[in-house]
Amino acid sequence: MEYNFGEIEKRWQQYWNEHEVYRVTEETSKPKFYVLDMFPYPSGAGLHVGHPLGYIASDIYSRYKRLKGFNVLHPMGYDAYGLPAEQYAIQTGQHPAITTRNNIARYREQLDKLGFSYDWSREVQTCDPQYYKWTQWAFIRMFHSYYCNQAQQARPISELVELFSRQGTEGLDLACSEPMSFTAAEWNGKSEKDQQEILMNYRIAYLGDTLVNWCPQLGTVLANDEVSEGLSIRGGYPVEQKKMRQWCLRVSAYAQRLLDGLDGLDWSDSLKETQRNWIGRSVGAVINFKTADDFSFDIFTTRADTIFGVTFMVLAPESELVDRLTTPGQREAVDAYLLRTKKRTERERIADKSVSGVFSGSYALHPFTGEKLPIWISDYVLAGYGTGAIMAVPAHDSRDYAFAKHFNLPIIPLIEGCDVSEESFDAKEGIMINSGFLNGLTVKEAITKAIEEVENRNLGYRKVNFRLRDAIFSRQRYWGEPFPVYYKDGMPYTLDESELPLELPEVDKYLPTETGEPPLGRAKNWKTKEGYPLELSTMPGFAGSSAYYLRYMDPRNDQTLVSEEANRYWRNVDLYIGGTEHATGHLIYSRFWNKFLFDIGVSCEEEPFKKLVNQGMIQGRSNFVYRIKGTNTFVSYNLKGEYDVTPIHVDVNIVHNDLLDLKAFRSWNPEYSDAEFILEDGKYICGWAVEKMSKSMFNVVNPDVIVEKYGADTLRLYEMFLGPLELSKPWDTNGIDGVHRFLRKLWNLFHANGEFSVSDEEPTREELKSLHKLIRKVTFDIENFSFNTSVSAFMICVNELSQLKCNKRAILGDLLICLAPFAPHIAEELWHKLGNRETICDATFPEVNEAYLKEDTFAYAISFNGKSRFVLEFGADATNAEIEKVVLEHPQSQKWLDGKAPKKVIIVPRKIVNVVI
Repeated sequence: MEYNFGEIEKRWQQYWNEHEVYRVTEETSKPKFYVLDMFPYPSGAGLHVGHPLGYIASDIYSRYKRLKGFNVLHPMGYDAYGLPAEQYAIQTGQHPAITTRNNIARYREQLDKLGFSYDWSREVQTCDPQYYKWTQWAFIRMFHSYYCNQAQQARPISELVELFSRQGTEGLDLACSEPMSFTAAEWNGKSEKDQQEILMNYRIAYLGDTLVNWCPQLGTVLANDEVSEGLSIRGGYPVEQKKMRQWCLRVSAYAQRLLDGLDGLDWSDSLKETQRNWIGRSVGAVINFKTADDFSFDIFTTRADTIFGVTFMVLAPESELVDRLTTPGQREAVDAYLLRTKKRTERERIADKSVSGVFSGSYALHPFTGEKLPIWISDYVLAGYGTGAIMAVPAHDSRDYAFAKHFNLPIIPLIEGCDVSEESFDAKEGIMINSGFLNGLTVKEAITKAIEEVENRNLGYRKVNFRLRDAIFSRQRYWGEPFPVYYKDGMPYTLDESELPLELPEVDKYLPTETGEPPLGRAKNWKTKEGYPLELSTMPGFAGSSAYYLRYMDPRNDQTLVSEEANRYWRNVDLYIGGTEHATGHLIYSRFWNKFLFDIGVSCEEEPFKKLVNQGMIQGRSNFVYRIKGTNTFVSYNLKGEYDVTPIHVDVNIVHNDLLDLKAFRSWNPEYSDAEFILEDGKYICGWAVEKMSKSMFNVVNPDVIVEKYGADTLRLYEMFLGPLELSKPWDTNGIDGVHRFLRKLWNLFHANGEFSVSDEEPTREELKSLHKLIRKVTFDIENFSFNTSVSAFMICVNELSQLKCNKRAILGDLLICLAPFAPHIAEELWHKLGNRETICDATFPEVNEAYLKEDTFAYAISFNGKSRFVLEFGADATNAEIEKVVLEHPQSQKWLDGKAPKKVIIVPRKIVNVVI
């Protein structure tokens, strides 16, 4: 009987589906385990072989935990909103919902072919109104909440209204956009509109003026990762920095909790450090500087001790201070500079180390010496960090130093032993010099003393600052969650929760209106029942992905995001697997969202993801053909040096083991239909390189092709076999045949002369040893995500059992259970052939028995003066005295002793005996 993987895999996929094998409920008799994949955005291109890498890993772990007795939640869904579908709609007129639905169907078809153990009854799609109803609900709750710094918790805005009416702002420590101070009488005397404007300063979801990446041609705000070198990734249109009134989420209020929460998470140190750097906690001082005309502004610095090294000031181009401090004589130069910097994102500015700037024409006065300090404008200062203005200390900061050198500004060293000429800016140690009242102090002492002086002289105050900024939460697009917001007298109000979901309306085009409004401005009667206009922007892509893990726990509940019972059972994600591209944005926003829901009693755990594993990238293995310039003739790889050639990417799907299918190549592109070839040994050998998998490089490998040729189990095993999960590695089909041969060899263990043949005989010690070596190895590897070495262990075990001609049921049954997480189809098929009626998914993972792994005898290398001469075997319980006696009396030893008495006998247990003569 042949291993017919195609027929086997279809049959068991159908069986699992019809019997709802992967459907899970809250089963309190079992411990729970929640495994989650970062869900995909379904593109029209479908999956390539790089996409399933993390999914296969999570599936192995999910199946393993189920075999270990856990009740495993392993869901899947789709991050279905996105700019690509909207751009396609703009180009074709086809509704994004249709495009997205087709793409999802394609993804589902491909995922099903790989035999994943997803509970599809829990599927979510972020574009489904029954899903985004709860995103809208969460937004409403954020709008009606403020953050109390004293309680470190989100509280109802109604509570804040009460506090304001009783005491104004006195005694309150609140997260806000701008500090405010007013009495209860002043608050109570304000109109409703004025009160609403004040409350907007404190809401967790609020309208604020913020700097955004604005793309006029797309008519929308773009995220940083949607922009490169001043152009939109989608379409390549110019992008500029623009201040706009946008919906924002007060993520910054949670900065300290986001930082503290990392300590208890089982994440990699590098990932935690990335998060810490993104949050960017620093302790320093706010210092006030005045100008000659008595105008004042604040700066934030972590190094108040370097105040005497300040030689100039720098403003961020977006700072409101720029307009106030630019003199008429400098206006033209400043405006020209601002126009240039508008085209660069903050991320690009941070990465770029080149120097640029313009003098404002104004001077600040040094708060201690009264010295005049020129005020410059440069894009290396960011408006969102600190105050958007800095005191520049070029002797002790690399970017300040580069700026000072470029514009020939003074540089004053402050710390003994700091060689400014070599740009040595490490000022964590040393003694302060040239530093006024800080002279002779260590750096640590000087920082403390400087902040004290700043406060004593009423020049500023100590402050903890964070780099983390509030999230811009609105996009001027059509294809996104509508805001449940309407406007009355120009102020935003939220819909009642009973009116949710607010669904996307139909529009005639997916472009901004002729007057510049977002696409929703084209909707007819986009108003409330009372006639109030609704918000025209939509939420960004991360809105729907920020709490999807909670919705999976209770996806069909139409009364609440997640029931208390479901949340108390599943609690949070035990294992989260996804790419490193989400190391900052998604994880920060999800953690913030969950902490807010924790504050209001919806989530029972403050952290959503207990353990997180980042899978590496499967890179494409590109192939090249070499065309002789000016001809349509192609020369094989090893002959190309004899000609003047141009390398051309060729579709890897028409290349097999670097050999080009000539007929397929001529059919691949009409340009090559009459191509001629210069071959070597009758073959055309292609060149190759490892590159990012991309359609433009023709190195995208469709998993459907691999499944059709080798089967899903081969693909699953091979992707794990390529290398450690967390590392990037090239896709190379040259090794896939070996994995497929392994499965055929496994199949043959169960068959003889084409018939199923398994024995009920008792296994031998050698067979048990081989099996239990495998159990120990695979158990360790799965728990430590070393799946590549597990595949090797399977191959070794099957080879050993084949050599032993083992077909014992007691051995092969446990072998199949170990293999089932990796290759579920063949394992299920052979499991049932063994006579089992229940699915192998519900078997029990075997425990290793160390007794079978103990060696009975050990081979010792017998050496004389360090040179190995022969080998003897001794029992595991042989003593050193017994070993020495046997070695010295052995006939071969007499030859090497040559009648001499040994000076010493050195025994390395279970390895070596060395006789020194």
